Amino acid sequence: MRLGRFSILLIVGLLTIHGMAQEKAPQMVYLEHSETLSFDEKRLPDAQILRGDVRFRHDSALMYCDSAYFFDKENSLHAFGHVHLIQGDSIEGFGDVLYYNGNTKMAKFRKRVRLIHNGNTTLTTDSMNYDRMKDIAYYFSGGMIEDSVNTLISTWGQYTPKNNQALFSDNVKLVQEKFVLTTDTLCYNTETYQADLVSPTTIVYEHETTILSPRGWYNTQTEKSMLLDRSKIIHTDGMTLTGDTIYYDKAIGYGKVLGHIESVDSTNQITLYGNKSEMWEEDDHGYVTDSALLVEWSDSTMYTYMHADTLFTAQIPYQLLQLVEKDSILVDSVWVQPAPDTLWVDTTYLQVQAHYNVRIYRKDMQAVCDSAHYNGRDSIATLCSDPVCWNEQNQVSADTVTIYTKNGAVDYLHGFGNAIAIKQESYTEYNQLAGKEMFAYMRDNDVYRVDVEGNAETVFYPREQDGTYMGVNRTQSSFVKLYLENRQIQRILFTSATTGVMIPMDQATDEDKFLVTFFWAEAERPRMPGDVFLHPTRTPRPDAAAVSASAEEDEEEEEEDYEY
Repeated sequence: MRLGRFSILLIVGLLTIHGMAQEKAPQMVYLEHSETLSFDEKRLPDAQILRGDVRFRHDSALMYCDSAYFFDKENSLHAFGHVHLIQGDSIEGFGDVLYYNGNTKMAKFRKRVRLIHNGNTTLTTDSMNYDRMKDIAYYFSGGMIEDSVNTLISTWGQYTPKNNQALFSDNVKLVQEKFVLTTDTLCYNTETYQADLVSPTTIVYEHETTILSPRGWYNTQTEKSMLLDRSKIIHTDGMTLTGDTIYYDKAIGYGKVLGHIESVDSTNQITLYGNKSEMWEEDDHGYVTDSALLVEWSDSTMYTYMHADTLFTAQIPYQLLQLVEKDSILVDSVWVQPAPDTLWVDTTYLQVQAHYNVRIYRKDMQAVCDSAHYNGRDSIATLCSDPVCWNEQNQVSADTVTIYTKNGAVDYLHGFGNAIAIKQESYTEYNQLAGKEMFAYMRDNDVYRVDVEGNAETVFYPREQDGTYMGVNRTQSSFVKLYLENRQIQRILFTSATTGVMIPMDQATDEDKFLVTFFWAEAERPRMPGDVFLHPTRTPRPDAAAVSASAEEDEEEEEEDYEY
């Protein structure tokens, strides 16, 4: 029984080996037709010289030509003139010359070569090798692959019909109606129309956008793309976007960026940073979050840094009125210049909204709040939800603070609702000015005038000539104007109905020294650009109802000067 079982296994093994050997044995090339057949043993020993409507068959392939040398012992042939190879119903090869080896299934096409796959993908070159065994065609001295969407050109190229995959190297160019892609190495699928970027790549899109990417993919039919490894998108309108990962769907106008984002707007001279961003082209808006930062650099000596949990941006369309000069006309030998016409021109301005934990730093001013809004058309920033602003030793706060800029510099601040300005005189003494509404005007980066309207209250510390404090001066008025020079109070203007009291320093209590709306938030203040990313505890604010009721403003009242 054991011997019989061994014999059966041995026979099965030998049959298997024999079958494998038979499968690996090359099939012979057969000559199916030729108008003439001749020999020239001296010039071409062992060759059949064939002329006129020559046809060969090798397994599933048919080969046609005008003439050929057939080496049946070597199972190979040389075909000349109108060479045409047909493999199944999907592959056709054309050329002037074909060198074919039936043992290796290698077809070497030369001169005016074309390989057509499925009727819609064409490889064109001057020299191409097609390995039928591996189903790989490649060229090495310049060639082109065309499908229904794209044209690809390179010095070296490889195409695999069974999976529609192409590989290109050296001076690669992908050309489409809308864009041109150039790189050194590229993978491309002629069925999905997706290009895989595997080396530094440049895409110029409709002469409006340039994409630089070292790695990623781009579907040339759906216009979806994924760009990796610090890719960059440059627009002719002055916008440049860089990120670790950029996903873009042009068909719906949607983009998403992740990791170390840098978005530069050279028109508005603003750069956005963050780690996550989304954008929509339809309304031209987007947002950036995760370490979001806006840097405004219109003044190279005075950058503005603004951080928030999330920064929303939008380009808002509006019409701008412009004057259009008319051509001069000649009337009675005198040139007459007519008045210019006016013309409405469509344009846009940048709008930025910052939400939660907003912190702003610039050399001449710092601010914190919980939400902010910037209007690029008028260069106005509005701070809401417990805003506080600082300039040198001055602190300004209100329910809402609006910052107006002019020529890249802060022009004035407008505080509305529970407004208060504070200047620290010493460790425990603070000059204070409060009311319903406040305007703080700036010149050369310093506050030079403060106007307060509505229930204006002040606390000041006048000094003797030797610098000692005279006492605590408290006043109430309908409005107050305060003038500063070299960061020192020079003059205060009250209405004639002002009431006040001077309290000696040794008799002044904490209630005398501080207005009911006083709070000092120096611990929240950003001192340098990097401080905008800090999140110190917010200083408690007094209750809004604590604003003292003063005599209502009377425009007919006379003004009085008080020299400080």
